[in-house]
Amino acid sequence: MDDMLSLTRDLPEVAFAAGDLVLREGDAAGGIWVLVAGELSVHKGGVAVNVINQPGAVVGEISVLLDSRYGATVAATQPTIMRHAQDGRALLASSPAITTLVAMGLAERLNFVTTYLVDLTYQYGDAPGLAMIPDVLRELTQRQRPPARSGSARDPDPEY
Repeated sequence: MDDMLSLTRDLPEVAFAAGDLVLREGDAAGGIWVLVAGELSVHKGGVAVNVINQPGAVVGEISVLLDSRYGATVAATQPTIMRHAQDGRALLASSPAITTLVAMGLAERLNFVTTYLVDLTYQYGDAPGLAMIPDVLRELTQRQRPPARSGSARDPDPEY
């Protein structure tokens, strides 16, 4: 299978200096970014949650898939080159290979989180503050978006 860098070679490249924001938590989303070179820090609610330095890593895909605002702030920590698809949905629709790679990346991250939470439960399950882990695991494994509704998005019974 092709890798993300070869699949996105036609996207425009954008250079970021250390400290430049790629995206800000809470901003309107829609674009997908692919790391070509450099390093990014990811903060959610002001808390550092990740460092991204693997070429081909994707940023912004969750917001595009969930049709939501960006859920984290991503900043360059050194000179960084990224490829940008302004219309992330169009990028995903344009290539089953790209969509598969995005899905694989998300599945890997979900698997890591659930495995980590289970390990915490085994090691510290009776520790104060960790009693919620089974509830978190249940949410992760059962959570689904509401089913799509057919027809118009307007209220079928407006009050007027």
